Amino acid sequence: MHALHAPSPPPRLSPPLVRGIVPTRHAAAATAAAWTRTTRRVALTLALVLGAAALPAPVAADEAADADEPPPRLNRFIELMEAEQPAFGIFSSNLSVRTGASVASSNLDFVIIDLEHSPYDVTRLEGYLLGMINKREIVTRGHLQPSTVPLVRVPAAGREQLQYVIKQVLDLGPMGIVVPHVDTAEDALAMVRACRFPQLRDAPDYEPTGLRGVGYGWAARYWGLTGAEYARRADLWPLDPQGELVLWVMIESAEAVENCLAIAETPGVGGLFVGPSDLAFSLGVPLGDPEVEEAIERIAEVARETGVPLGTLCGPDDVERRLDQGFTFLAVGIDGGMSARVNEAVRIGRRHQRSTD
Repeated sequence: MHALHAPSPPPRLSPPLVRGIVPTRHAAAATAAAWTRTTRRVALTLALVLGAAALPAPVAADEAADADEPPPRLNRFIELMEAEQPAFGIFSSNLSVRTGASVASSNLDFVIIDLEHSPYDVTRLEGYLLGMINKREIVTRGHLQPSTVPLVRVPAAGREQLQYVIKQVLDLGPMGIVVPHVDTAEDALAMVRACRFPQLRDAPDYEPTGLRGVGYGWAARYWGLTGAEYARRADLWPLDPQGELVLWVMIESAEAVENCLAIAETPGVGGLFVGPSDLAFSLGVPLGDPEVEEAIERIAEVARETGVPLGTLCGPDDVERRLDQGFTFLAVGIDGGMSARVNEAVRIGRRHQRSTD
């Protein structure tokens, strides 16, 4: 690979200066200093993307130390789970570019873009994901990890095993898939295989055999990687410890509760997500009935036993209880604006975590 050179100054973002008006010496010096800092950040970011081993331009001692540190994961949700920290997010069904931008600029750890209970329109999904890109954040932070991890809940239930839906969604670049109504370990395994590319024959995690078709050009561009690097990193965590994709399977039926342990033990499953409303319907009782809570506790026991991350949907009044129960990620609202209740739920959850550390 050719050595990476510091980029040339970019073109102006504003119109040329009016003739006769020149910047002051101090303003010019400040602009030059700012450009130097920006150049170094951009060069470091490009080095992380392209894998360059060195930069020809000299850097300050603290920047050199930063350059020696490995870049963070692309998938911040995985980073939080490995650090045993809870994650908080919302469901989003308003699939627009501006909504994606708003969610990405929030203090949320993840967003579940919902295609199950909103029209299945991958063109709108593509626009939403593009809206989540924040180039200023990439330059400022010096790496490609988004603050808010995009996951997509697909419309097809796990029992339907429609692989093409997962393929079309993953090819747009989200970092996780949420599959509703996964009732058996066979359903879970089918979803794992649909999310994975076939692996090299000598790979230690060759099984379960991947069935995802190769067409990753757009997804690689969205992640900021080469095609080869995307193919290597777009695998399911924790099956592949270096994988950057997560698969959450939704436990929301009486059958799924009975099969929960086998589902959780399926290699490639990266999270169990309890759907309390569908679970109540399946059990034939109202939401909030003690029987629903008993079923949820059974699922929580399985999560604690297997170490699989556990999530659900709840409001601020239930955040602390769910965290104490062993839930590690919580969807605390929907995208009808970042309501005060969503912000309050996130605040309570993070404060509670600090008090229990």
